[in-house]
Amino acid sequence: MPKPAAIAGQVVLYGAFAAFIGYFATSPKYRQIPDDAALIKLSINHLGERECRKRSPEELARLPPNMRAPLDCPRERSDIRLEMDLDGEPVLRTTMHPTGLYKDGISTIYRRFEVKAGSHEVAVRMNDNAVKPGFAFVREGRVTLAPGQVMVIDFNPDMGGLFFK
Repeated sequence: MPKPAAIAGQVVLYGAFAAFIGYFATSPKYRQIPDDAALIKLSINHLGERECRKRSPEELARLPPNMRAPLDCPRERSDIRLEMDLDGEPVLRTTMHPTGLYKDGISTIYRRFEVKAGSHEVAVRMNDNAVKPGFAFVREGRVTLAPGQVMVIDFNPDMGGLFFK
């Protein structure tokens, strides 16, 4: 049978521990960004195009009949070129490389941009085929961000490419 002093000691220690956890669960206040700022998150996962070439009639004639595919497509995926401008200033210029042992995996990027709340001009350009010049996907627009708001820039080919959310 535990003694009353031992029970009282446990109650005091457990109470002190609960008060300690309770205080630090609510104080001090933690803020990810300042009160007058907003956040733009760029998060893109995409497979680059394959760099296929058309076989000539002579090449096709040399191949066995069951191997005569008109296009020769290697396993590797193309690098993805990505650019982002914020209020007319370049903030990101990068090339995303495909992952995987054979460079046939997905290319990924995640960046955070802390900006002042208010109106901003955002332009994002992406090319998923290094052979073709220019950019296959472009999204530009003026966005108004409230203090503490988070805007996400993402890519979905089924939704037309780049989009702001």
